[in-house]
Amino acid sequence: MKECSVAEAKKHFSELLGRVAFGGEHILISKRGKPLAMLVPSTGEPTEDHLCKVEGWLENDDSFFEIIDQIVLDREKHTSRILRSQRG
Repeated sequence: MKECSVAEAKKHFSELLGRVAFGGEHILISKRGKPLAMLVPSTGEPTEDHLCKVEGWLENDDSFFEIIDQIVLDREKHTSRILRSQRG
């Protein structure tokens, strides 16, 4: 398995993507020697039914939903750096 840094992956992304997609390689991307992500070949078409498979696993009053609601509220309050730089 090939390993490359984030900087190298950014610089040669198109080449790495070709090696993964057409050569079947797995490429580990690391930062300062620590693994961050892995490029692997796609296994086929993505499906849209992921949430349908977990229907009924959580109750409506599960703390999961409280956490998700809080994340959504926090994200709505946050203005990204890109938007701030465009405004002023």
